[in-house]
Amino acid sequence: MQADPDAELMLRLKNGEDSILNELMTRWEQSLVAFIYRYIGHQTDALDLAQETFIRVYETRHLYTVQAKFSTWLFAIAANLCRNYLRWRQRRRESVPETLDTEEAELAEYVQSLDDSPDQAAMRSESISLIKVAIDKLPHDLKTALLLYEYQSLSYAEISSVLKCSVKAVEMKLYRARQSLREGLLRSDLRYFKSPKAASISSIFAN
Repeated sequence: MQADPDAELMLRLKNGEDSILNELMTRWEQSLVAFIYRYIGHQTDALDLAQETFIRVYETRHLYTVQAKFSTWLFAIAANLCRNYLRWRQRRRESVPETLDTEEAELAEYVQSLDDSPDQAAMRSESISLIKVAIDKLPHDLKTALLLYEYQSLSYAEISSVLKCSVKAVEMKLYRARQSLREGLLRSDLRYFKSPKAASISSIFAN
């Protein structure tokens, strides 16, 4: 197996080189914030949770062993923090405003290119928002698997390490997540999904 440079850095952190944490943050902060933001839908809190993730990495450095890629350990910590954050938010019944800025542009990359009229462009923008809402409604394991696979490009084996399940279970979770998204989008009142082009939208996670 090819050596994981991040795992080597983490072992140096574990062995007392505290400055290595800054290097790991530089390498992973952008991807981590993106994952957390897609999970919780709030940019400011995503930044805070990313910082909390790295704090947890440092605090639990003595527990780290090279059993999988460093990224799977990092995202496992982040996913648990995201789940706890949403539970806390639900208990407090807070309404957190959505921040659909750069995320809409990134989601648009998953929508096939079309020669849109102004009306079609408006519907397509709405479709991106619906996709985001549909992802938000997924259960923790399905959402985590989908985001890590589609946006972070983790393999089935890596996701299985994050979720502590078998590779076969990951395959099933991704299948269920895609099915849930397709069904939710097709049930929407958006005309775009009821047009002949609906298949191209609903198949963005079909690969």
